[in-house]
Amino acid sequence: MSDAREVRADALLSTTREEAQQRLKVFLGAAPGVGKTYAMLSAARELRRQGVDVVVGLVETHGRTETAALLEGMELLPRRVVRHRDRDLEEFDLDAALARKPAVLLVDELAHRNMPGSRHERRWQDIAELLDAGIEVYTALNVQHLESLNDQVRRITGITVRETVPDAFLDRARDIMLVDLPPRELIARLKQGKVYMPETAAVALDAFFAPTNLAALRELAVDTVASHVESDLREHMLARGSAMPVRRRVLAAIDGHPQSEYLVRVARRIAERRGAPWSVAYVDTGGVVDPVRRECIEAATRLARRLGGDTIILRGHGIADELLACADREGVGQIILGRTRERPIARMLGRSLTQQLLRRGIHLELTIIATPAERARARRRAHLPGGLGSRAEYLQATLTTFAALGIAFFAELYLSVANLSLVFLTAVLVVAVRTRMAVAVYTAILCFLGDNFFFAPPRYTLAIANADDVLTVCLFFVAALVCSRLATRVASQVESLHMAQARARVMVELGQRLSVSADANGVRQAGARALAQALGVDAAILARDPAQVLQPEAMAPHAFELSVQDSAAADWCEQHAEAAGRFTGTLNGAACWMLPLGSEDRRLGVAALRFGSGEREPDPDRRNLAFAMAQDIGQALERARLAGELETARVQGETERLRNALLSSVSHDLRSPLASMIGAAGTLSSYAEQLPREERQQLLDAILGEGQRLDRYIQNLLDMTRLGHGTLKLNRDWVDVAEIVAAAVTRLRKLFPELRLDTALPSDTLLLYVHPALIEQALFNILENAARFSPPDEPVRVGVHVAGEQLHIDVSDRGPGIPEDERARIFDMFYSVARGDRAPQGTGLGLAICRGMIGAHGGNVEALPGEAGGTTIRIALPLPAAPEPNP
Repeated sequence: MSDAREVRADALLSTTREEAQQRLKVFLGAAPGVGKTYAMLSAARELRRQGVDVVVGLVETHGRTETAALLEGMELLPRRVVRHRDRDLEEFDLDAALARKPAVLLVDELAHRNMPGSRHERRWQDIAELLDAGIEVYTALNVQHLESLNDQVRRITGITVRETVPDAFLDRARDIMLVDLPPRELIARLKQGKVYMPETAAVALDAFFAPTNLAALRELAVDTVASHVESDLREHMLARGSAMPVRRRVLAAIDGHPQSEYLVRVARRIAERRGAPWSVAYVDTGGVVDPVRRECIEAATRLARRLGGDTIILRGHGIADELLACADREGVGQIILGRTRERPIARMLGRSLTQQLLRRGIHLELTIIATPAERARARRRAHLPGGLGSRAEYLQATLTTFAALGIAFFAELYLSVANLSLVFLTAVLVVAVRTRMAVAVYTAILCFLGDNFFFAPPRYTLAIANADDVLTVCLFFVAALVCSRLATRVASQVESLHMAQARARVMVELGQRLSVSADANGVRQAGARALAQALGVDAAILARDPAQVLQPEAMAPHAFELSVQDSAAADWCEQHAEAAGRFTGTLNGAACWMLPLGSEDRRLGVAALRFGSGEREPDPDRRNLAFAMAQDIGQALERARLAGELETARVQGETERLRNALLSSVSHDLRSPLASMIGAAGTLSSYAEQLPREERQQLLDAILGEGQRLDRYIQNLLDMTRLGHGTLKLNRDWVDVAEIVAAAVTRLRKLFPELRLDTALPSDTLLLYVHPALIEQALFNILENAARFSPPDEPVRVGVHVAGEQLHIDVSDRGPGIPEDERARIFDMFYSVARGDRAPQGTGLGLAICRGMIGAHGGNVEALPGEAGGTTIRIALPLPAAPEPNP
């Protein structure tokens, strides 16, 4: 009863505090573009019509006209200008908002990271200060920015979200409004350019905005809102003295023993059948938890999170008390327990955990699960050579006992009979540390008999005459058993830790090798080497060739031939996604043990492990390690496949765009220089004798100039079409960015010998993994574009610097510049600015080709205003990790 009163009191206090706080309203969406900002502005305009003092602190329209239209007539708070890396950027002005102190303030993008030098690192911290100041805040958030969902979002989309908001901050929200849009409509908006720019939208459709990703994110958003609503309802019902939840939660209680993961899976299945939420709870009583048990707890909680459950760590001395209190708070209707070994005395007194829960959990349904953990442990104990211990261990124990007898006979001259028992206790400890529990018990019995027969009066009999000797012998025997058990446990734990450390080291090394592998072939090579080194075998990775025959693609450390049975086992293994060959029940006549690297739906190959002819079947630890490594190799192959498909799709898209540009250019602007050349040549052919010398020379110069211009245009096109016979094939290599800049500058000086060029290169070597010729051509096109419009007395500047995980190459001129509304369009085909960085006779194709070249490498090109007039064209390329030196 006292627990229920405390829960109700806590709920009343929480409700009272919540009522006293200012409201925070969050417009939550599953992805960008669903209309969060639009919904927030619509709600704000309605409040303004009702006479509420509403101010827009910061709203990002992202160029969407329908969103920008809602800002008309609203009071906008001026933004704060921040100087960062020689650029003026705008940020939300927190001090101005606190000084204005409206009734409702709109602050968009809750997960935004503030610029360095701001008062707070994150925008949610700014909003927390506004709430503390009594200002009601409307804000917008995408579900992928919630901190607790970061792992799930990474598994769904393959993208790690860097800007996150703590879930505890979202708990401050009085209202969470779900802004939803079906994936089909969102994708349609994306294709229409209402979410991102067209070039960015094409990449987003193949990555984050895939239909399956949007459906999964949509489910996460709905679950988040439903969880918030259920939490509010539960608190209000507890405040009224009622604990009846909307949906009865399933709670699995784990204790860190081997059956914990089994209980998690059972709880997941039960909750799924009932359509109920579920949680996993562990009660920390304050005692020392050994590393093995702690690892079991962490593994069970990780499994629960992967399966979609919540994890709860409770702290208290009474396990039953904490579980019952948690059930009252969380609205639990069913508790799942594993049947473990309970103390006989506690069971006789009715104090076991099961009995307490049955007696006190009147409204709870208890499910006791019989787990196979104890039986498996018993089988492992029984599966020992020579019964309970090997003959060598018992022989060692016997010799140790005889040694203790010899020492005792010698020590008898100087010590009393009672102290001689310490000699035998030491012998038991020595054996216990080096062997197992059963052998230690055997040693304790021998030492007890030896001490009693040879030293306890009457000597040379097993009779005990003195009552004190009875107590001494009994205490000695108990101490021997206790110490032997503790010593055996410590030895077992040390062995387990060594094995776990070795496995973790192997998996970390495998992950490092796979992470630096650029393609599927590199993954196979790294995987074969790691398997061979970790398991001490000959390993091979098999994949299907163009004829759909499984062939070895990588072998380590020695090459070996596959027999007909090996090939049959490999085929069966890949088709059924199950182990086959040696040590299995399928085609076990094969010499190799075959492990699948994929699934039945996605077949990625087979790992073939060839053990020595006399080797026994691998123990469970080696088997589990082999399966875990095969799974990681398969996942790496899947990532490489997806990366290859994405690269192919991007290259195909860029190639198609460039092919269209080629055809359009031939029929559009390339006809102009041809017409000029034909006209000049025709005039010379018909009137060469009648024309003065100067006019003939002018016509010849015109033919030469137009021919050179035509040659440059065709060279640009051939650079994109000659590779791969119509397919843009990237022959990537590691190259220093300084070499690319130097090569492009050298080419430009031949074309413009009078041009002034200033270059600013970093002192450190910066390596790029690119197609050097394409990047050089793209940079040359931009330099030529700048040179044509840079005044004769002003230099063209080239700067290289690192910005986060990207490399920026800036080309700046002092020309007339490009109007702001046309900067994004200069990269479109056949678009020329009337007074910008384009030649009057240009095809409008040079910068479009640059965008294609850079985009094929995963980068982008943008036009920025120059610092002192003119224009800056920036090339942004991903900066990969430096390659490891070859061993």
